Amino acid sequence: MANYTITYTETEDKAMQYAAASVDDWIQNAAHERARIAIDEIVKIAVEKFLEAGQSIPGSREEIVAAAFANGWVKTAQQRNEEALANVPTP
Repeated sequence: MANYTITYTETEDKAMQYAAASVDDWIQNAAHERARIAIDEIVKIAVEKFLEAGQSIPGSREEIVAAAFANGWVKTAQQRNEEALANVPTP
């Protein structure tokens, strides 16, 4: 499990209190929903790879996501950014 901290300015905090009944609930919902979408994307990629390879598909979404990273079928955004920067020609 990972924990993250968000630091708002006083103005940002007031603005979020205006926008949401519970700022913490809003932040938690936004983060969990984005993670759910990413999991769906990773599972789709991994299932296609498992089927192409004629391999059995793990039983849980957690196992599928772990296998996708372990097999190099997906990479973190940081890894993809670093690879893209490494391929940019230098003047």
